Amino acid sequence: MISTSNLASPARRAFMGGAGRTVLSAAAVGLLANAAGFGSPAFAKAKAATSADVDVLNVALGLEHEAIGAYQIGAESGLLKPPALKLAVLFQSHHKGHRDALVATIGKLGGTALAAKTTAEYAADLGAAAIKTDLDVLKLAQKLELGAANAYLGVIPSFESRDLAQVSARLAADETMHWTALSGALGDMLPAQPLSFGA
Repeated sequence: MISTSNLASPARRAFMGGAGRTVLSAAAVGLLANAAGFGSPAFAKAKAATSADVDVLNVALGLEHEAIGAYQIGAESGLLKPPALKLAVLFQSHHKGHRDALVATIGKLGGTALAAKTTAEYAADLGAAAIKTDLDVLKLAQKLELGAANAYLGVIPSFESRDLAQVSARLAADETMHWTALSGALGDMLPAQPLSFGA
């Protein structure tokens, strides 16, 4: 079975943890919103970005790279049946869209986007050697999606910008949708208690 300790990846801990508030400049927020397809172009001109903006966005980018890598591992495993493979490819395309928005924003801020690791590196990081069945693949994806949803929800209160909080919430909504679909594919019950995400 896959270890749940993989949820506490360094990138995820860095995105969720730390003292102080996570603050992106108005320029960074506007550019990210535009790149993700839900922003106002005028907002991006509000103020200059800082290197801290690029750092925060690169941590989020690391989460997206990890998800893309995990779905690639699952797709290449040969273990997924056609319906599950179709889901994996769809969800990977969502993460690629998130990645592209983050990379575009980082570039417009004059920063260097975090490079993705190789598939082999993600396989080692995620304990892919322990994957033996299609259920193992789906459970790994389910755990990563839950971790990503909680990471994006967890930072919302830290943002001073309501616009960036909205971007983070929309990313969390995608991750939650993925978790829910994967839970259904696994035959898992939905949470019995309310407010089960972001805690």
